[in-house]
Amino acid sequence: MAEDVQKHSVHTLVFRSLKRTHDMFVSDQAKPISQDDESHKLKMAVKLKSDYVAVLHMPVLKEGKDRVPHLPGSMHGHQSYAQPDDPEYLITGTHAYPSAPGVALTADTAMHRNPSEGGIHSMALALLPSQARLDASRTAASVGDIHRHAGAAERSHLHSTAVSILEGGGTRNSALIRKAPTMPKPQWHPPWKLSRVISGHLGWVRSIAVEPGNQWFVTGSADRTIKIWDLSSGKLKLSLTGHISTVRGVAVSTRSPYLFSCGEDKQVKCWDLEYNKVIRHYHGHLSAVYDLDLHPTIDVLMTCSRDATARVWDIRTKANVHTLTGHTNTVATVRCQEAEPQVITGSHDSTIRMWDLIAGKTRTTLTNHKKSVRTLVLHPKLYTFASGSADNIKQWKFPDGNFIQNLSGHNAIINTLAVNSDGVLVSGADNGTIHMWDWRTGYNFQRIHAAVQPGSLDSESGIFACLFDKTESRLITAEADKTIKVYKEDDTAVSFMIKFKLSLQFSVTSLIF
Repeated sequence: MAEDVQKHSVHTLVFRSLKRTHDMFVSDQAKPISQDDESHKLKMAVKLKSDYVAVLHMPVLKEGKDRVPHLPGSMHGHQSYAQPDDPEYLITGTHAYPSAPGVALTADTAMHRNPSEGGIHSMALALLPSQARLDASRTAASVGDIHRHAGAAERSHLHSTAVSILEGGGTRNSALIRKAPTMPKPQWHPPWKLSRVISGHLGWVRSIAVEPGNQWFVTGSADRTIKIWDLSSGKLKLSLTGHISTVRGVAVSTRSPYLFSCGEDKQVKCWDLEYNKVIRHYHGHLSAVYDLDLHPTIDVLMTCSRDATARVWDIRTKANVHTLTGHTNTVATVRCQEAEPQVITGSHDSTIRMWDLIAGKTRTTLTNHKKSVRTLVLHPKLYTFASGSADNIKQWKFPDGNFIQNLSGHNAIINTLAVNSDGVLVSGADNGTIHMWDWRTGYNFQRIHAAVQPGSLDSESGIFACLFDKTESRLITAEADKTIKVYKEDDTAVSFMIKFKLSLQFSVTSLIF
Protein backbone atom coordinates (compact mmCIF):
# COMPACT_ATOMS: atom_id res chain seq x y z
CA MET A 1 0.00 0.00 0.00
CA ALA A 2 1.44 3.35 -1.06
CA GLU A 3 2.33 5.81 1.63
CA ASP A 4 0.28 8.93 1.89
CA VAL A 5 1.94 12.08 0.58
CA GLN A 6 2.86 14.33 3.47
CA LYS A 7 0.93 17.56 3.25
CA HIS A 8 2.40 20.92 4.22
CA SER A 9 0.80 24.23 4.78
CA VAL A 10 1.06 26.97 2.16
CA HIS A 11 3.14 29.01 4.59
CA THR A 12 5.72 26.20 4.85
CA LEU A 13 5.94 25.72 1.07
CA VAL A 14 6.36 29.45 0.44
CA PHE A 15 9.05 29.69 3.11
CA ARG A 16 10.95 26.75 1.59
CA SER A 17 10.78 28.36 -1.86
CA LEU A 18 12.09 31.64 -0.48
CA LYS A 19 14.90 29.78 1.32
CA ARG A 20 15.97 27.95 -1.86
CA THR A 21 15.87 31.17 -3.86
CA HIS A 22 17.95 32.95 -1.24
CA ASP A 23 20.53 30.15 -1.18
CA MET A 24 20.77 30.17 -4.98
CA PHE A 25 21.35 33.91 -5.37
CA VAL A 26 23.15 34.66 -2.10
CA SER A 27 26.48 34.85 -3.93
CA ASP A 28 25.17 37.72 -6.05
CA GLN A 29 24.16 39.76 -3.01
CA ALA A 30 26.97 38.90 -0.62
CA LYS A 31 30.09 40.99 -0.14
CA PRO A 32 32.52 40.42 -3.05
CA ILE A 33 35.67 38.47 -2.35
CA SER A 34 38.72 40.70 -2.12
CA GLN A 35 40.99 40.21 -5.11
CA ASP A 36 44.71 39.59 -5.01
CA ASP A 37 46.59 42.53 -6.54
CA GLU A 38 49.39 40.40 -7.97
CA SER A 39 46.94 37.98 -9.60
CA HIS A 40 44.93 40.88 -11.01
CA LYS A 41 48.04 42.49 -12.52
CA LEU A 42 49.08 39.17 -14.07
CA LYS A 43 45.60 38.66 -15.51
CA MET A 44 45.52 42.15 -17.04
CA ALA A 45 49.03 41.72 -18.49
CA VAL A 46 48.03 38.45 -20.20
CA LYS A 47 44.81 39.98 -21.49
CA LEU A 48 46.66 43.06 -22.78
CA LYS A 49 49.21 40.95 -24.62
CA SER A 50 46.66 38.58 -26.14
CA ASP A 51 44.13 41.21 -27.26
CA TYR A 52 46.26 44.24 -28.10
CA VAL A 53 49.68 42.90 -29.08
CA ALA A 54 49.21 44.05 -32.70
CA VAL A 55 48.66 47.69 -31.75
CA LEU A 56 50.45 47.88 -28.42
CA HIS A 57 53.51 49.75 -29.72
CA MET A 58 52.12 51.76 -32.62
CA PRO A 59 53.37 55.36 -33.00
CA VAL A 60 51.10 57.81 -31.21
CA LEU A 61 50.22 61.36 -32.16
CA LYS A 62 52.20 63.94 -30.22
CA GLU A 63 51.13 67.55 -30.10
CA GLY A 64 52.89 70.74 -29.20
CA LYS A 65 56.45 69.41 -29.33
CA ASP A 66 59.02 68.85 -32.11
CA ARG A 67 56.54 70.03 -34.71
CA VAL A 68 57.40 69.70 -38.38
CA PRO A 69 55.88 71.53 -41.36
CA HIS A 70 52.45 70.06 -42.01
CA LEU A 71 51.60 68.02 -45.09
CA PRO A 72 49.33 69.38 -47.83
CA GLY A 73 45.68 68.90 -47.01
CA SER A 74 46.10 69.23 -43.24
CA MET A 75 43.86 71.83 -41.66
CA HIS A 76 45.10 71.67 -38.12
CA GLY A 77 48.68 72.69 -38.65
CA HIS A 78 51.74 70.76 -37.62
CA GLN A 79 51.78 67.18 -36.44
CA SER A 80 54.54 64.77 -35.52
CA TYR A 81 54.75 61.24 -34.20
CA ALA A 82 56.45 60.18 -30.99
CA GLN A 83 58.26 56.93 -30.45
CA PRO A 84 56.67 54.51 -27.94
CA ASP A 85 59.57 54.93 -25.49
CA ASP A 86 59.20 58.73 -25.34
CA PRO A 87 57.97 59.51 -21.79
CA GLU A 88 56.26 62.74 -22.85
CA TYR A 89 53.98 61.58 -25.65
CA LEU A 90 50.21 61.97 -25.35
CA ILE A 91 47.75 59.13 -25.77
CA THR A 92 45.44 60.63 -28.37
CA GLY A 93 44.94 57.77 -30.82
CA THR A 94 41.38 57.01 -29.72
CA HIS A 95 40.42 60.53 -28.73
CA ALA A 96 37.21 61.90 -30.21
CA TYR A 97 39.02 65.06 -31.30
CA PRO A 98 42.54 63.80 -32.10
CA SER A 99 44.09 67.03 -33.34
CA ALA A 100 41.95 69.83 -31.94
CA PRO A 101 43.79 72.11 -29.52
CA GLY A 102 42.73 72.06 -25.90
CA VAL A 103 40.99 68.68 -25.96
CA ALA A 104 43.85 66.18 -25.75
CA LEU A 105 44.38 63.79 -22.86
CA THR A 106 46.54 65.47 -20.25
CA ALA A 107 49.46 63.89 -18.45
CA ASP A 108 48.24 64.89 -15.00
CA THR A 109 44.73 63.46 -15.28
CA ALA A 110 45.12 60.88 -18.07
CA MET A 111 41.35 61.04 -18.51
CA HIS A 112 39.06 61.95 -21.36
CA ARG A 113 38.05 65.59 -20.96
CA ASN A 114 35.20 67.26 -22.80
CA PRO A 115 36.11 70.23 -25.02
CA SER A 116 36.65 73.44 -23.12
CA GLU A 117 35.30 76.77 -24.31
CA GLY A 118 38.80 77.76 -25.42
CA GLY A 119 39.22 74.53 -27.36
CA ILE A 120 35.85 74.98 -29.03
CA HIS A 121 36.71 78.53 -29.99
CA SER A 122 40.11 77.48 -31.38
CA MET A 123 38.61 74.71 -33.46
CA ALA A 124 35.92 77.01 -34.77
CA LEU A 125 38.64 79.40 -35.94
CA ALA A 126 40.45 76.51 -37.64
CA LEU A 127 37.26 75.59 -39.51
CA LEU A 128 36.69 79.16 -40.70
CA PRO A 129 38.33 80.46 -43.90
CA SER A 130 40.83 83.31 -43.63
CA GLN A 131 38.39 86.06 -44.63
CA ALA A 132 35.98 85.02 -41.87
CA ARG A 133 38.57 84.99 -39.08
CA LEU A 134 38.43 88.79 -38.89
CA ASP A 135 34.95 88.42 -37.51
CA ALA A 136 35.93 85.72 -35.01
CA SER A 137 35.60 87.99 -32.01
CA ARG A 138 31.88 88.21 -32.69
CA THR A 139 31.05 84.88 -34.34
CA ALA A 140 32.22 81.32 -33.69
CA ALA A 141 31.00 77.79 -34.34
CA SER A 142 28.54 76.41 -31.84
CA VAL A 143 29.24 73.39 -29.64
CA GLY A 144 26.93 71.31 -31.82
CA ASP A 145 28.93 72.23 -34.92
CA ILE A 146 32.15 71.21 -33.21
CA HIS A 147 30.72 67.81 -32.30
CA ARG A 148 29.37 67.30 -35.80
CA HIS A 149 32.42 68.41 -37.72
CA ALA A 150 35.31 67.35 -35.48
CA GLY A 151 37.71 65.27 -37.57
CA ALA A 152 36.34 66.64 -40.84
CA ALA A 153 39.75 68.11 -41.54
CA GLU A 154 41.17 64.63 -41.93
CA ARG A 155 38.33 63.59 -44.21
CA SER A 156 37.97 66.51 -46.61
CA HIS A 157 39.79 69.55 -47.90
CA LEU A 158 38.91 73.09 -46.99
CA HIS A 159 37.85 74.06 -50.49
CA SER A 160 34.93 71.61 -50.32
CA THR A 161 33.45 73.35 -47.29
CA ALA A 162 31.62 76.68 -47.41
CA VAL A 163 31.02 78.57 -44.18
CA SER A 164 27.96 80.73 -43.84
CA ILE A 165 27.89 83.18 -40.92
CA LEU A 166 24.43 84.22 -39.87
CA GLU A 167 23.71 86.85 -37.25
CA GLY A 168 20.33 87.98 -36.05
CA GLY A 169 18.31 88.72 -32.93
CA GLY A 170 21.39 89.10 -30.79
CA THR A 171 22.36 85.40 -31.18
CA ARG A 172 25.60 84.15 -32.62
CA ASN A 173 25.31 81.30 -35.12
CA SER A 174 27.35 79.67 -37.88
CA ALA A 175 26.69 76.69 -40.12
CA LEU A 176 28.84 74.58 -42.39
CA ILE A 177 27.13 74.13 -45.74
CA ARG A 178 28.27 71.41 -48.14
CA LYS A 179 27.43 71.33 -51.79
CA ALA A 180 24.85 68.63 -52.49
CA PRO A 181 26.39 65.65 -54.33
CA THR A 182 25.22 65.19 -57.89
CA MET A 183 24.51 61.77 -59.39
CA PRO A 184 26.81 61.19 -62.40
CA LYS A 185 25.01 60.19 -65.56
CA PRO A 186 25.79 56.58 -66.53
CA GLN A 187 26.83 55.68 -70.03
CA TRP A 188 24.25 53.77 -72.04
CA HIS A 189 25.16 50.16 -72.80
CA PRO A 190 23.11 47.83 -75.01
CA PRO A 191 21.58 44.87 -73.13
CA TRP A 192 23.13 41.42 -73.40
CA LYS A 193 21.18 38.34 -74.45
CA LEU A 194 21.87 34.61 -74.50
CA SER A 195 23.36 33.51 -77.81
CA ARG A 196 24.49 29.90 -77.38
CA VAL A 197 24.51 27.09 -74.81
CA ILE A 198 27.39 24.61 -75.07
CA SER A 199 27.15 21.19 -73.40
CA GLY A 200 29.78 18.50 -73.02
CA HIS A 201 31.17 18.53 -69.50
CA LEU A 202 29.94 15.99 -66.96
CA GLY A 203 30.49 18.20 -63.92
CA TRP A 204 30.43 21.82 -62.78
CA VAL A 205 32.38 24.05 -65.15
CA ARG A 206 34.77 25.96 -62.90
CA SER A 207 37.15 27.97 -65.11
CA ILE A 208 37.53 29.60 -68.54
CA ALA A 209 40.38 31.03 -70.63
CA VAL A 210 40.44 32.40 -74.19
CA GLU A 211 43.50 31.97 -76.39
CA PRO A 212 45.25 35.12 -77.70
CA GLY A 213 44.15 34.56 -81.33
CA ASN A 214 40.47 34.40 -80.30
CA GLN A 215 39.93 31.17 -82.25
CA TRP A 216 39.16 28.85 -79.35
CA PHE A 217 38.68 28.83 -75.59
CA VAL A 218 39.39 26.31 -72.86
CA THR A 219 37.35 25.25 -69.83
CA GLY A 220 38.16 23.26 -66.69
CA SER A 221 35.53 21.23 -64.90
CA ALA A 222 34.70 19.14 -61.86
CA ASP A 223 34.70 16.08 -64.15
CA ARG A 224 38.55 16.35 -64.00
CA THR A 225 38.88 17.18 -67.69
CA ILE A 226 40.02 20.22 -69.65
CA LYS A 227 38.13 20.83 -72.87
CA ILE A 228 39.03 23.07 -75.80
CA TRP A 229 36.12 24.54 -77.80
CA ASP A 230 35.88 26.37 -81.10
CA LEU A 231 34.77 29.92 -80.26
CA SER A 232 32.76 30.61 -83.41
CA SER A 233 30.90 27.30 -83.69
CA GLY A 234 30.97 26.05 -80.10
CA LYS A 235 32.16 22.59 -81.18
CA LEU A 236 34.49 20.49 -79.05
CA LYS A 237 38.02 20.37 -80.47
CA LEU A 238 39.97 18.49 -77.79
CA SER A 239 39.75 16.95 -74.31
CA LEU A 240 42.76 16.78 -72.00
CA THR A 241 42.88 14.36 -69.07
CA GLY A 242 45.45 14.20 -66.31
CA HIS A 243 44.02 15.89 -63.24
CA ILE A 244 42.53 13.59 -60.61
CA SER A 245 40.20 16.19 -59.09
CA THR A 246 38.28 19.36 -60.01
CA VAL A 247 40.14 21.71 -62.36
CA ARG A 248 39.82 25.13 -60.71
CA GLY A 249 41.95 27.33 -62.97
CA VAL A 250 43.19 27.48 -66.58
CA ALA A 251 45.32 30.05 -68.40
CA VAL A 252 46.70 30.25 -71.95
CA SER A 253 50.09 31.85 -72.45
CA THR A 254 50.48 34.76 -74.88
CA ARG A 255 54.24 34.19 -75.12
CA SER A 256 54.46 30.46 -75.80
CA PRO A 257 52.21 27.57 -76.95
CA TYR A 258 51.49 26.54 -73.36
CA LEU A 259 48.32 25.95 -71.38
CA PHE A 260 48.48 26.00 -67.58
CA SER A 261 45.99 24.35 -65.25
CA CYS A 262 45.53 23.86 -61.51
CA GLY A 263 43.08 21.86 -59.44
CA GLU A 264 41.94 20.54 -56.12
CA ASP A 265 44.47 17.68 -56.46
CA LYS A 266 47.22 20.18 -55.41
CA GLN A 267 48.73 19.95 -58.90
CA VAL A 268 49.80 22.73 -61.24
CA LYS A 269 50.45 21.51 -64.78
CA CYS A 270 51.95 22.99 -67.94
CA TRP A 271 50.56 21.53 -71.18
CA ASP A 272 52.35 21.80 -74.52
CA LEU A 273 49.58 22.48 -77.03
CA GLU A 274 51.71 21.27 -79.95
CA TYR A 275 51.87 17.79 -78.44
CA ASN A 276 48.77 18.00 -76.20
CA LYS A 277 50.56 16.57 -73.19
CA VAL A 278 51.92 17.68 -69.83
CA ILE A 279 55.55 18.78 -69.96
CA ARG A 280 55.99 20.32 -66.49
CA HIS A 281 54.63 19.97 -62.96
CA TYR A 282 54.99 22.65 -60.30
CA HIS A 283 55.13 20.98 -56.89
CA GLY A 284 54.85 22.85 -53.59
CA HIS A 285 51.27 23.64 -52.62
CA LEU A 286 50.02 21.75 -49.58
CA SER A 287 46.31 21.90 -50.44
CA ALA A 288 43.89 22.54 -53.29
CA VAL A 289 45.05 25.17 -55.81
CA TYR A 290 42.15 27.54 -56.50
CA ASP A 291 43.43 29.97 -59.13
CA LEU A 292 46.38 30.88 -61.32
CA ASP A 293 47.49 33.73 -63.54
CA LEU A 294 50.37 34.45 -65.91
CA HIS A 295 52.53 37.53 -65.78
CA PRO A 296 52.04 39.51 -69.02
CA THR A 297 55.70 40.33 -69.67
CA ILE A 298 57.96 37.80 -67.91
CA ASP A 299 57.92 34.01 -67.78
CA VAL A 300 56.40 33.79 -64.31
CA LEU A 301 53.33 31.91 -63.12
CA MET A 302 51.30 32.82 -60.02
CA THR A 303 49.13 30.31 -58.15
CA CYS A 304 47.06 30.55 -54.97
CA SER A 305 45.81 27.82 -52.74
CA ARG A 306 43.73 26.71 -49.79
CA ASP A 307 46.97 26.48 -47.81
CA ALA A 308 46.71 30.31 -47.36
CA THR A 309 49.68 31.03 -49.64
CA ALA A 310 50.31 32.28 -53.14
CA ARG A 311 53.36 31.02 -54.99
CA VAL A 312 55.48 32.49 -57.76
CA TRP A 313 56.95 29.96 -60.20
CA ASP A 314 59.60 30.24 -62.88
CA ILE A 315 57.87 28.66 -65.88
CA ARG A 316 61.04 27.28 -67.46
CA THR A 317 62.92 25.93 -64.46
CA LYS A 318 59.86 25.03 -62.33
CA ALA A 319 61.55 26.80 -59.41
CA ASN A 320 59.40 28.25 -56.63
CA VAL A 321 60.70 31.84 -56.75
CA HIS A 322 58.56 33.19 -53.88
CA THR A 323 56.03 31.86 -51.41
CA LEU A 324 53.79 34.80 -50.57
CA THR A 325 52.61 34.33 -46.99
CA GLY A 326 50.45 36.63 -44.88
CA HIS A 327 46.87 35.59 -45.53
CA THR A 328 45.23 33.67 -42.71
CA ASN A 329 42.74 31.70 -44.79
CA THR A 330 42.23 30.30 -48.28
CA VAL A 331 43.63 32.50 -51.05
CA ALA A 332 40.84 32.29 -53.62
CA THR A 333 42.06 34.52 -56.45
CA VAL A 334 45.28 35.99 -57.84
CA ARG A 335 45.83 38.56 -60.61
CA CYS A 336 48.97 39.87 -62.31
CA GLN A 337 49.77 43.02 -64.23
CA GLU A 338 52.81 44.67 -65.75
CA ALA A 339 52.67 47.80 -63.56
CA GLU A 340 53.12 47.99 -59.81
CA PRO A 341 51.83 46.25 -57.82
CA GLN A 342 52.41 43.28 -60.09
CA VAL A 343 50.56 40.72 -57.93
CA ILE A 344 47.18 41.13 -56.17
CA THR A 345 45.48 38.39 -54.15
CA GLY A 346 42.05 38.04 -52.55
CA SER A 347 41.35 35.69 -49.68
CA HIS A 348 38.64 34.16 -47.54
CA ASP A 349 40.11 36.12 -44.62
CA SER A 350 38.25 39.12 -46.15
CA THR A 351 41.42 40.95 -47.15
CA ILE A 352 43.11 41.92 -50.40
CA ARG A 353 46.89 42.05 -50.49
CA MET A 354 49.14 43.81 -52.98
CA TRP A 355 52.59 42.27 -53.22
CA ASP A 356 56.07 43.46 -54.05
CA LEU A 357 57.09 40.83 -56.60
CA ILE A 358 60.82 41.51 -56.24
CA ALA A 359 60.92 41.28 -52.44
CA GLY A 360 58.11 38.75 -52.12
CA LYS A 361 56.44 40.80 -49.38
CA THR A 362 53.15 42.59 -48.85
CA ARG A 363 53.00 46.23 -50.00
CA THR A 364 49.42 47.01 -48.95
CA THR A 365 46.60 45.16 -47.19
CA LEU A 366 43.01 46.25 -47.89
CA THR A 367 40.57 45.32 -45.12
CA ASN A 368 37.34 47.01 -46.25
CA HIS A 369 35.49 43.79 -47.08
CA LYS A 370 33.54 42.00 -44.36
CA LYS A 371 33.17 38.67 -46.21
CA SER A 372 35.42 36.38 -48.27
CA VAL A 373 36.99 37.94 -51.36
CA ARG A 374 36.55 35.34 -54.08
CA THR A 375 37.37 37.24 -57.26
CA LEU A 376 39.40 40.16 -58.60
CA VAL A 377 39.37 41.82 -62.02
CA LEU A 378 41.68 44.47 -63.50
CA HIS A 379 40.29 47.13 -65.83
CA PRO A 380 41.87 46.74 -69.31
CA LYS A 381 42.42 50.50 -69.77
CA LEU A 382 42.18 52.27 -66.42
CA TYR A 383 44.66 51.88 -63.56
CA THR A 384 41.94 50.44 -61.34
CA PHE A 385 40.52 47.09 -60.27
CA ALA A 386 37.43 45.60 -58.65
CA SER A 387 36.94 42.95 -55.98
CA GLY A 388 33.88 40.76 -55.46
CA SER A 389 32.54 39.58 -52.12
CA ALA A 390 29.21 38.62 -50.59
CA ASP A 391 28.90 42.04 -48.95
CA ASN A 392 29.75 44.34 -51.88
CA ILE A 393 31.63 44.81 -55.10
CA LYS A 394 34.31 47.40 -54.44
CA GLN A 395 36.40 49.43 -56.85
CA TRP A 396 39.98 50.42 -56.04
CA LYS A 397 42.66 52.62 -57.51
CA PHE A 398 46.26 51.52 -58.04
CA PRO A 399 48.99 51.64 -56.88
CA ASP A 400 48.05 52.18 -53.22
CA GLY A 401 44.60 50.59 -53.25
CA ASN A 402 42.62 53.78 -52.66
CA PHE A 403 38.91 53.03 -52.35
CA ILE A 404 36.71 54.44 -55.14
CA GLN A 405 33.13 53.23 -54.62
CA ASN A 406 30.82 50.37 -53.67
CA LEU A 407 28.59 48.58 -56.16
CA SER A 408 25.73 47.32 -54.01
CA GLY A 409 22.71 45.27 -54.96
CA HIS A 410 24.05 41.87 -56.01
CA ASN A 411 23.04 40.18 -52.79
CA ALA A 412 24.66 36.78 -53.25
CA ILE A 413 28.03 35.04 -53.06
CA ILE A 414 29.89 36.55 -56.01
CA ASN A 415 32.25 34.04 -57.61
CA THR A 416 33.48 35.91 -60.65
CA LEU A 417 33.93 39.36 -62.22
CA ALA A 418 34.73 40.45 -65.77
CA VAL A 419 35.11 43.90 -67.34
CA ASN A 420 35.62 45.14 -70.90
CA SER A 421 37.03 48.33 -72.42
CA ASP A 422 33.57 49.87 -72.80
CA GLY A 423 33.17 49.94 -69.03
CA VAL A 424 30.77 47.00 -68.68
CA LEU A 425 31.42 45.14 -65.43
CA VAL A 426 29.83 41.69 -65.09
CA SER A 427 29.35 39.90 -61.77
CA GLY A 428 28.29 36.26 -61.52
CA ALA A 429 26.96 34.69 -58.34
CA ASP A 430 26.23 31.34 -56.70
CA ASN A 431 22.47 31.69 -57.23
CA GLY A 432 22.82 31.86 -61.03
CA THR A 433 22.32 35.62 -61.38
CA ILE A 434 24.42 37.88 -63.58
CA HIS A 435 24.47 41.64 -63.01
CA MET A 436 25.75 44.16 -65.55
CA TRP A 437 27.21 47.41 -64.19
CA ASP A 438 28.46 50.66 -65.62
CA TRP A 439 32.05 50.84 -64.37
CA ARG A 440 32.29 54.61 -63.95
CA THR A 441 29.04 55.26 -62.09
CA GLY A 442 28.30 51.83 -60.59
CA TYR A 443 24.84 51.80 -62.16
CA ASN A 444 23.28 48.33 -62.50
CA PHE A 445 21.74 48.45 -65.99
CA GLN A 446 20.82 44.77 -66.49
CA ARG A 447 20.13 41.62 -64.48
CA ILE A 448 20.07 38.12 -66.00
CA HIS A 449 19.02 34.81 -64.51
CA ALA A 450 19.36 32.22 -67.25
CA ALA A 451 17.37 29.00 -67.03
CA VAL A 452 19.30 25.87 -66.11
CA GLN A 453 19.90 23.12 -68.65
CA PRO A 454 16.92 20.75 -69.08
CA GLY A 455 17.31 17.84 -66.68
CA SER A 456 19.16 19.88 -64.07
CA LEU A 457 17.78 21.07 -60.75
CA ASP A 458 16.94 24.71 -60.20
CA SER A 459 19.47 24.68 -57.38
CA GLU A 460 22.19 23.95 -59.95
CA SER A 461 22.07 27.46 -61.36
CA GLY A 462 25.37 29.00 -60.36
CA ILE A 463 27.97 31.10 -62.15
CA PHE A 464 31.55 30.01 -61.37
CA ALA A 465 33.49 31.95 -64.00
CA CYS A 466 32.86 34.53 -66.71
CA LEU A 467 35.12 36.11 -69.29
CA PHE A 468 34.97 38.39 -72.33
CA ASP A 469 36.59 37.14 -75.50
CA LYS A 470 39.42 39.12 -77.12
CA THR A 471 37.02 41.20 -79.24
CA GLU A 472 34.90 41.88 -76.12
CA SER A 473 31.77 41.20 -78.18
CA ARG A 474 30.99 37.90 -76.45
CA LEU A 475 30.66 37.01 -72.80
CA ILE A 476 31.36 33.37 -71.85
CA THR A 477 30.11 31.96 -68.55
CA ALA A 478 30.88 28.66 -66.81
CA GLU A 479 27.96 27.35 -64.81
CA ALA A 480 26.86 24.73 -62.30
CA ASP A 481 24.41 23.06 -64.71
CA LYS A 482 27.47 21.66 -66.58
CA THR A 483 27.05 24.08 -69.50
CA ILE A 484 28.96 26.98 -71.00
CA LYS A 485 26.77 29.91 -72.06
CA VAL A 486 27.72 32.60 -74.57
CA TYR A 487 26.08 36.04 -74.41
CA LYS A 488 26.13 38.79 -77.04
CA GLU A 489 25.00 42.40 -77.13
CA ASP A 490 21.55 42.97 -78.55
CA ASP A 491 22.23 44.71 -81.89
CA THR A 492 18.62 45.81 -82.26
CA ALA A 493 18.51 47.68 -78.95
CA VAL A 494 18.62 51.45 -78.90
CA SER A 495 18.62 53.81 -75.96
CA PHE A 496 15.50 55.54 -74.70
CA MET A 497 16.71 58.94 -75.91
CA ILE A 498 17.28 57.63 -79.43
CA LYS A 499 13.80 56.10 -79.41
CA PHE A 500 12.35 59.39 -78.21
CA LYS A 501 14.16 61.39 -80.91
CA LEU A 502 13.10 58.95 -83.62
CA SER A 503 9.47 59.02 -82.50
CA LEU A 504 9.56 62.83 -82.32
CA GLN A 505 11.06 63.05 -85.79
CA PHE A 506 8.44 60.65 -87.15
CA SER A 507 5.58 62.63 -85.59
CA VAL A 508 6.91 65.92 -86.99
CA THR A 509 7.29 64.36 -90.44
CA SER A 510 3.75 63.00 -90.33
CA LEU A 511 2.42 66.45 -89.34
CA ILE A 512 4.21 68.10 -92.29
CA PHE A 513 2.94 65.64 -94.86
